[in-house]
Amino acid sequence: MGSLVHVKEATVITPSDQTPSCVLSLSALDSQLFLRFTIEYLLVYSPVSDPVSLSGRLKSALSRALVPYFPFSGRVRERPNGGGGSLEVNCRGQGALFLEAVTDHLTCLDFQKAPRHVTSWRKLLSLNVIDVLAGAPPLVVQLTWLRDGGAALAVGVNHCVSDGIGSAEFLTLFAELSKDSLSQTELKRKHLWDRHLLNPSPVRDSLSHPEFNRVPDLCGFVNRFNAERLVPTSVVFEKQRLTELKKLASRLGESSSKHTSFEVLSAHVWRSWARSLNLPSNQTVKLLFSINIRNRVKPSLPTGFYGNAFVVGCAQTTVKDLTEKGLSHATNLVKQAKERVGDDYVRSVVEAVSKAKACPDSVGVLIISQWSRLGLEKLDFGFGKPVHVGSVCCDRYCLLLPVPERSDAVKVMLAVPSSAVDSYENLLTLNN
Repeated sequence: MGSLVHVKEATVITPSDQTPSCVLSLSALDSQLFLRFTIEYLLVYSPVSDPVSLSGRLKSALSRALVPYFPFSGRVRERPNGGGGSLEVNCRGQGALFLEAVTDHLTCLDFQKAPRHVTSWRKLLSLNVIDVLAGAPPLVVQLTWLRDGGAALAVGVNHCVSDGIGSAEFLTLFAELSKDSLSQTELKRKHLWDRHLLNPSPVRDSLSHPEFNRVPDLCGFVNRFNAERLVPTSVVFEKQRLTELKKLASRLGESSSKHTSFEVLSAHVWRSWARSLNLPSNQTVKLLFSINIRNRVKPSLPTGFYGNAFVVGCAQTTVKDLTEKGLSHATNLVKQAKERVGDDYVRSVVEAVSKAKACPDSVGVLIISQWSRLGLEKLDFGFGKPVHVGSVCCDRYCLLLPVPERSDAVKVMLAVPSSAVDSYENLLTLNN
């Protein structure tokens, strides 16, 4: 598809007003090795009437948004002089990158189903940053005009600078500035750096962190995912289906407490994925997912903090137990992983990633990221709300996505090995 998207213009966008010239330290959570990549959002919009003025408005709005969020126009680098792998942002107003492109191939309808290949939509964010510490801008925006007059807006954010919640708050400001209609919420919102709030502090007890523990690879798991072709899948769960899963988990449950949609859906996806791969019954498998810590630490992080404010929750069991003990067992493992996280747990994680450079294992692991609660489906840059919300590439990391105009529905996008895809999709559509 490389020749089917043509970049017409590349512009460096700098803050519209003077911003501080300084070096800002990133936290131990920001500096984690496994976060050194780009979050790549993809928003698709229906045909618009005045593309020329929209392009200009986006550039102007981006320039204005970079004033309160000026670190997005800096450059991320390792802290010099024995920083021990910690990172910082060199803020000199270097600027973000804005690309404008056109495609004679894609229309809005093409995004209603999963892409044919993992990287089918790769060129919708043409600057693919492999090394986020090599001097690339931490923020890249690409506006691509589709064949039917629609627009694809792709946004790449260096994960070291911001997490999903923080980057979604930035996108909300960017969108409202594009329409010159700042809401009261946005007018009052603070945009806080304050990374020192997550500095390492004395830990009372050494806590267990299964997400960092290594487990034996009994089946060539890592090699399989590297060698075998991954096939993107996309399945929508309506409210009724989520309710059925909740009832199933409670009816068969080990606990009488209520389950959230995230708990039952992630457990169901995890079981379907593991069963479809035909892994050995004694293989340990893990479900990893982010847990927002803004209100779990003491004191709570201030409103407007846009750094990485999450730890990795870990549900862990064997393939045998995951398969035989049913949905309720898997759901309770997810719930317990969430309940484990309090202030002491967070401080223990900060200590582990700061001192020991702890990093999640990859053997037997499925990672789920919840984008369905970020408000991405509401982002209106002046051409209405999006008709599709997702990621530029569909990969082995599972995304739970919002479904525009269906507020209670969730779309599950995940790429699975080609030998398992039929089984996975079949299991996912069953209540078992």
